[in-house]
Amino acid sequence: MDAVELIEPRGDREASHRTFVEQFRANGEQLAPWVIGEPYVDFNEYVAKLAAASKGIGLPPGWVPHSTFWLIDRNAEIVAISNLRHALTDDLLKWGGHIGYGVRPSMRRKGFATEILRQSLVRARGLGLRKVRLTCDKDNVASLRTILRNGGEFDGEEFMPEQQRVVSRYWISLA
Repeated sequence: MDAVELIEPRGDREASHRTFVEQFRANGEQLAPWVIGEPYVDFNEYVAKLAAASKGIGLPPGWVPHSTFWLIDRNAEIVAISNLRHALTDDLLKWGGHIGYGVRPSMRRKGFATEILRQSLVRARGLGLRKVRLTCDKDNVASLRTILRNGGEFDGEEFMPEQQRVVSRYWISLA
C-alpha cells in the first residue's frame, strides 16, 4: 500500500471528494459513510459543517458529535473516508456503531479499509473511548474482514426490518 495520511476535511480537496462520491453513484452503491452524501452548494461550507459537527455544533436533535476523516494517498487523492461518532445512541448501538467508513471503489482491495479503520480507532482512543462498536451487513464479507483485522469481536446479529437486512455487530477494545 502506498503511503497515506489521515486528515480532517479541507476545502482544497473538492475535486477528489466529488469523484469519490461519483464513483459510488456510478457503481449504484449506497454512499458510505453516510456523511459523503450530505448536500451542499458551497464545498467550504460543507467542510465547515463537518468541523462544527465534530464539536457538537449545529446537530439535529438526538444526534451525537461526529468527526469525519479523509485518508489521502501520496497524490492527495481521497482513497477512503471515515465518520467517527463520539458516543452511541440506542439506534447507533444496534445499527451504525461508532465508525462508518467507505473506500473509493477504484481503490478497493489494496488495504485502505483496514488502514482507515485502524487510524480511526486511534482517533477514537484519543476521544477517550475504551471500546468501539462496529456494524456491517451480514453479507458484507469485505467489511467483516476489515473489522476482524482490527480486533473486532463478534457480538451478535439481528434482522433490521426497517432496512430489510441482517446487521452483524462487533466490539473492538481500545484499552
